[in-house]
Amino acid sequence: MKFKKAVLIKITDSHLDQKYWDQINALVETKLSLTVDDPKLKDELKDCDCLLLGFQVPIGKDVLDTAPNLKFINILATAYGTVDLAAAAQKNISVCNLGGYSTESVAEFTIAAILHKIRDFQEGLKRSQVGNYSFHGIRARELKNSNFGVIGLGKIGNRVAELASGFGAKVSYWSRTKKNTPFQYQELNNLLSSCTYISVNIAEAKETIGLLNAKNLSLIKPDSVLISTVPPPVIDTNALVARLANNDITFIFDHSEEMPKDELAKLTKFNNCIVYPPIAFLSDEARIAKQEIFISNMIDFLEGRTPKNKVN
Repeated sequence: MKFKKAVLIKITDSHLDQKYWDQINALVETKLSLTVDDPKLKDELKDCDCLLLGFQVPIGKDVLDTAPNLKFINILATAYGTVDLAAAAQKNISVCNLGGYSTESVAEFTIAAILHKIRDFQEGLKRSQVGNYSFHGIRARELKNSNFGVIGLGKIGNRVAELASGFGAKVSYWSRTKKNTPFQYQELNNLLSSCTYISVNIAEAKETIGLLNAKNLSLIKPDSVLISTVPPPVIDTNALVARLANNDITFIFDHSEEMPKDELAKLTKFNNCIVYPPIAFLSDEARIAKQEIFISNMIDFLEGRTPKNKVN
């Protein structure tokens, strides 16, 4: 069984290895690549039964209404907040993402980025590169026995919690639902006010936009490190700017390419804001897993099974 027509948006040749393009070609009769603002998009969706999306492609009810034959949406990313899941469910359209493909990569990046900051590796490397091997003035801290908070205990958040616990940190979490986990649940405000290290791993959704805002960012205690590996809308930028202006916490994030340039400029002026390119998800292992899951979602749907990564 095959899809009759797949429309691809924001997925280019470089996103998949050739062996996976070959598999897609075997699963669809016709495929067409378009941009989200292409004037031909709505016409092409009229007889489309499969929609393959790249990262952060907005698909609202208005778009879905133009695709009466659409049965399946497959997102080449973990984030799915830009797709109207409720509207898709009402039309019996299955929506899948790549949940879990980069769990280890993102979790390891989170711990590594925190350690890079609190052990002051940057200063150490800077000195050694000019032949200065003195340690005087370098301050370092340990994760062991620290209070480590995780916001969002999904797959990635849970793995961050496990790694932090492995370092001997006392881990607590906040999530929209309580989990069956060895980690202690705390209300969000309590977590923010009590933890020295705070990892934001909550998925972007209508309910989580602006989750961290002027009211609760002020609760973060001095000398804390806040790290986010999720889309920028989860944290209110202006409120974060106001908090960073106190110059007593550090903010680390890697979704810089998703933030408007004027918003990004507000943050990068602060020395206590560390900005990475979008590299948390990058690893050889994650690259392969990403493609394998993407194809398996399609195969499971075509063969009548519920894909493991169905999100609606």
